[in-house]
Amino acid sequence: MSTDRTFTPRALTASEYVRELFKPLDNAAILVRNRSTGHTVQTISKAETIAGPGFQTWLTNQNACGYDVFMGMNPIKDGAYARTKGNIKEIRHVYLDLDRKGNEALEAIRHSTEVPAPNYVLDTSPGKHQVVWKVSGFNQDEAESLLHNLANKFGGDLAATDSTRVLRLPGFANRKLPEEFIVQARQESDAVYTLRDFVIDEDSPEAPRHFGDYRQRERTMPSDHKSQSERDWAYAKRALARGDDPEVVTQRIADYRAEDKADPIYYARHTVAKAQEQLTCERQSPDKAAVSGSRAANNQPDH
Repeated sequence: MSTDRTFTPRALTASEYVRELFKPLDNAAILVRNRSTGHTVQTISKAETIAGPGFQTWLTNQNACGYDVFMGMNPIKDGAYARTKGNIKEIRHVYLDLDRKGNEALEAIRHSTEVPAPNYVLDTSPGKHQVVWKVSGFNQDEAESLLHNLANKFGGDLAATDSTRVLRLPGFANRKLPEEFIVQARQESDAVYTLRDFVIDEDSPEAPRHFGDYRQRERTMPSDHKSQSERDWAYAKRALARGDDPEVVTQRIADYRAEDKADPIYYARHTVAKAQEQLTCERQSPDKAAVSGSRAANNQPDH
């Protein structure tokens, strides 16, 4: 991680934000969409052009005509005319779209020991935010694995977990809302982060599976070692006990075990069902819970 410790947070205009995200000659994708008509226009231009007054005037006019304004978060290869995974030149940013309990999620990120301080925070509507980190050294698999698991960890939008994602551009109105709300951006850090700066519990289905060679280490097998199936069951029980949606818990486990299970969805559903059964037992009869829990943990399908 590289940073200037004397950095002072500041608000950013649309042009300043573009110049912070990209180098002048980077190709960046801009997308404008009219929710009423469904009409969408995407253009790929040099970052210095997008940040310039002519392009900004065009975006202002489009926004005034009912269009929302978005920008791709990673640069596009030279000569490419589409925002596809194959056309992503380099991973420069990872991000979260906090559209549910956004204020609480943002505070959790700011106080978390598992993720570094965000570079940019966008207020996209009352109580909703988009959070962006500047990164280097990521490949697409690593970035998307981290995006997915950050969304799981902090309650972000799981649809916003691919490297081609577009997020809102500050300085323009969010046309999704009945009352005008101008998207605002704050720069809170000038650090550039690497994979090492994101530390999430590897034993949890909320953790990325592609964190790179530096995460690989020799593991000892103590006498009380638990299998991954037992850890999955314990995770499901904890998540359900704190009120997580069973379907979300099921999907997390299925995603986490996708590489080792022939039918990860079946396995995940069985695990969650057993965890729900255990929680029901505990609520009804604490004395029976220990016996039931032992049986549940030892009867996970492992195929």
